[in-house]
Amino acid sequence: MSAPERIPARRVSDRDIELLTRGELRVLGQIRDASNAVLLCAVTYEDREDRCVYKPVRGERPLWDFPDGTLAQREVAAYEVSEALGWGLVPPTVLREGPYGEGMCQLWIDAPAEDAEETEGAAGDRLLALVDAEEPAEGWKAIGFAEVEEGRTALLVHADDARLRRLAVLDAVINNGDRKGGHLLVDAEGRLYGIDHGVTFNVEDKLRTLLWGWAGEPLTDEATAALEALRERLGAGEPLAVRLGELITEAELEAVRERVAALLKTGRHREPSGEWPAIPWPPI
Repeated sequence: MSAPERIPARRVSDRDIELLTRGELRVLGQIRDASNAVLLCAVTYEDREDRCVYKPVRGERPLWDFPDGTLAQREVAAYEVSEALGWGLVPPTVLREGPYGEGMCQLWIDAPAEDAEETEGAAGDRLLALVDAEEPAEGWKAIGFAEVEEGRTALLVHADDARLRRLAVLDAVINNGDRKGGHLLVDAEGRLYGIDHGVTFNVEDKLRTLLWGWAGEPLTDEATAALEALRERLGAGEPLAVRLGELITEAELEAVRERVAALLKTGRHREPSGEWPAIPWPPI
């Protein structure tokens, strides 16, 4: 397996944010397999054009456990926390007006299509797989058994990959309720991104993820240092705390602080609580 530690995080430039914030949006089409309105757009500003995803607030489907019209803000908050951790795990994301009102606008990441048996990044790194085995092979972490057809089960595994491990920490911080395989993207340079962060930051424990392979294991030194820096940036009056206060509620912001403190106190990756389904469905 490749050594993902050598792949640096994507550094977001001011031009990325300027493009997304000020650029003219032109709708190219709708992404049909999404539960909420997701529009693929061309975004143009001065001499630059790129593609982006635009999710208008008015296209959000109400959820029983989240306030209406808040999913776009949560996506932006997830990006802000990702940047604060220094890992660049969420594509550049802003909140802005668009053709259908205010919404989330996120830079498009080119990634290969997935199949039901395996998720693979553009750099050739396999991230998820279904295997006919009782235990994971070297370099893999077990998630659990899944029924793949009538009378047949297979072991669902994810790579023992530093990029995924960082994402597992981010998900624990933002309380991600929907980390599916289809929400993992790897670009041509081997950088990993997580997308679809609308169901995050709930005050109650909602963590549902495929990335349980490190559950209960000690955090890496890298993760501990990133979390300690994040704790400082979440202090009252700090720019990050002020920005998050514009996107999520004060109670939700305080819950972020508590989750960071808990991770640092235990020094270990989160384990399933047993009070909430641990794995999203469908997982891929």
